[in-house]
Amino acid sequence: MRRAILAVVLACALAPLVHAQMPMSDEARKQILAYQLTLPRANQLIAAMAALSKQMVTAPDFKERMPKLMKMSNAERKAEIEKDPKSVAILKENKLTSDEYLVGVPALRMAMMMAQGMPASANVVASSANVAFAKANLAELQPKMEAAEGVLLPKK
Repeated sequence: MRRAILAVVLACALAPLVHAQMPMSDEARKQILAYQLTLPRANQLIAAMAALSKQMVTAPDFKERMPKLMKMSNAERKAEIEKDPKSVAILKENKLTSDEYLVGVPALRMAMMMAQGMPASANVVASSANVAFAKANLAELQPKMEAAEGVLLPKK
């Protein structure tokens, strides 16, 4: 069960760009490659991800919503975020827009994946600057990312 939930968490983090195993769009690729990571921005993204994940898990319709979220386009996800006052407040608290979040989280995750040796592919891209950033900050970012993902994992 724990692995299944972790797989869902990972899929959600990449879902905005890894849609139904199809190569990401040219626009999504451009957005990710143009996104510039900094340590403050990475920390904002991770904090927002943890808070939004916690909110999602506590929703009574979590199990029903998850498959729907996985199939949504970025525009649909953006609309979902923006119609939920709690989600908007979380992003605002972390000084992020929905667009920054929907591009930034996958950009951060992919940069970290590539910093750990995963090769680029149709669905995994990062700018060389973001990969270098992730390598330089991996020891600090990895535990934070794991803690944020842990929000969705059941307590032992």
